Amino acid sequence: MLFFRHDGVAVRFARPGSFAGILICSMVWQQQLVAQTPREMVQRAAATEINASRADHTPWLYHQVDKQPGNSVRQWVAETHEGDVKRVLEKNGVATSREQQQREIDKFVHDEEGRAKQRKAGQHDGDEAETMVRLLPDAFVWKVASTDGKITTLNFEPDPNYKATSYEARVFAAMAGEMKIDNQQHRIAALKGRLIHDVTFGYGLFGRLKEGGSFEMKRDELAPGKWQITSTHVHIVGKALFFKSIGEEEDDVHTDFQREPEDVTLQQAAASVMSKPENPQQQPANAQQQAEAKPSPRKP
Repeated sequence: MLFFRHDGVAVRFARPGSFAGILICSMVWQQQLVAQTPREMVQRAAATEINASRADHTPWLYHQVDKQPGNSVRQWVAETHEGDVKRVLEKNGVATSREQQQREIDKFVHDEEGRAKQRKAGQHDGDEAETMVRLLPDAFVWKVASTDGKITTLNFEPDPNYKATSYEARVFAAMAGEMKIDNQQHRIAALKGRLIHDVTFGYGLFGRLKEGGSFEMKRDELAPGKWQITSTHVHIVGKALFFKSIGEEEDDVHTDFQREPEDVTLQQAAASVMSKPENPQQQPANAQQQAEAKPSPRKP
């Protein structure tokens, strides 16, 4: 006999992989979905994400391609608790020399003020992300679109009763789209939406974001219980006072993740990014997306 415990409930079935076992497990998930309203599912996923973000500080090394108008970069990034070491391979389509890459890394490693500024900006982005996640259950009306036992897809649209208290919340709450939730871990696997109407500031005098603007975010489990954003696409445009362009245009993709030691130093991170090939395709096939790879060995 095999016992399976789920949310404090013990389920018993004959043997792993048996039809009866699969059927009972499926029934457990279906009962859970029925017991929870769509809003409750979103509340649980939002709370799980916030708690995980605060508790999980695993450093990763990855390849990044970040495309923005006039500011596109391709680089290796190694996270540390003191700051993210970046080996810039290309800037706006222009390749950098290995000597230039090393100089910029050395400069960052010895720039305590620059690292502090980077950490502050990262903390600000994290706080804003947490604020947006907290809005999810209340800013939208949620409906279950489909579930396959592993992933539940929910559709959302603005809740007419929600009152946004910031410009960011006004933009976020003017979107409709879908979110995918991992049923077992209650983690957000994907989120995408688009503006269903123009968003104006100061009755349109100070700015207007155009209907149809969109965003899409995908997350993957890189190791058991370790989730990271692997791609973000934001395309929101508009006009501000005096015809200045506003909004966001960005395509940011992270690949080739490698888990680093928890106490990785700046020097070790620098050595790690410099040991990587110019193109991730140059790595062995079995080195791609090593979700459960062992941390890189420490360098003396």
